[in-house]
Amino acid sequence: MTENPDERILLVVLAHPDDESFGMGGTLAYYASQGVKVHLICATRGEAGTVDPALLEGFASVGELREYELRCAARQLGLAEVHFLGYRDSGMPGAPDNQHPQALAAQPVEKVAAQIASYIRQLHPQVVVTFDPIGGYKHPDHIAVHRATVRAFQLAGDPAFQDAFHPYQPARLYYHVFSKRMLKLYVLGQQLLGRDPRRFGRNKDIDLLSLVREGDFPIHARINYRRVDEQRAHAFACHVSQLPGGRPNRGWMRWLTYLTGLHDTFMRAYPPAEAGLRETDLFAGIQGEPVAG
Repeated sequence: MTENPDERILLVVLAHPDDESFGMGGTLAYYASQGVKVHLICATRGEAGTVDPALLEGFASVGELREYELRCAARQLGLAEVHFLGYRDSGMPGAPDNQHPQALAAQPVEKVAAQIASYIRQLHPQVVVTFDPIGGYKHPDHIAVHRATVRAFQLAGDPAFQDAFHPYQPARLYYHVFSKRMLKLYVLGQQLLGRDPRRFGRNKDIDLLSLVREGDFPIHARINYRRVDEQRAHAFACHVSQLPGGRPNRGWMRWLTYLTGLHDTFMRAYPPAEAGLRETDLFAGIQGEPVAG
């Protein structure tokens, strides 16, 4: 529980090391720079990610390397703390990692939700953020984290849910969503370069075209992170094992990001957004700590 009732706390619930930097790193750095305590729950250590064997020198496993990279990124972003749930990376659909007994995507939603709910009760965040219902780009672990976090948001304030902490209800729940405009520009960029937009990303396992056609989630909040873009870029660079050629992208996608504005976009899931809602601050109107249930 926070000792200062006026202290602002943001809890972000994600699946793998690098989700925090490659997705909403600008927003996390922005709020940390504003004095908000930003806590990250990471459900796995990214064990299924492919890694250049040379990068494993000095590390016992892929998971250990990727945890090291995440802690590097957390320092750059200014996060207050990183919390691991201890599950295993499930990999993309159809991968052998799907069958591992500790694979996140194979766990009961209630089990994972109970862990997240306990963190909510312990940390008292006013705002909770996670993936959208299709996990951004349909990764099974992202979808699993979305479902568990939505359920945890409900459980945390419910006196019937018993754990070591008192009931507590955060004020807001947001989903990080991709702008359809940006996705369409990425598709166009891939096509102009003669690349298949259905095979996007380091492992060529992201179908950008399907993302343009599906998951049309409304954007209720835009967070401008221009003033902390350098911190976001440094955090991005920490994830060497997940970067093409081991270095940040300085090409057309980086240029496109600057051209369209340095901001992250979010859908407000709770409380339900009124028509035409346009926010520039996830904490707007929240005074101090919400009343515990």
